Amino acid sequence: MNGLVVLIPVALGLGLAGLAAFFWSVRSGQFEDLDGAAVRVLLDDDEEEAE
Repeated sequence: MNGLVVLIPVALGLGLAGLAAFFWSVRSGQFEDLDGAAVRVLLDDDEEEAE
């Protein structure tokens, strides 16, 4: 029973920290360009440097 006194606040604190991190990432624009990273993987950087 004493373990629950510690584990419940720790779990709630970690959940709130994760929620705060998610809202921060949305507000800072981390999810604005979801297709850009997928396209950049396909680009060949060697061709751009040779030009």
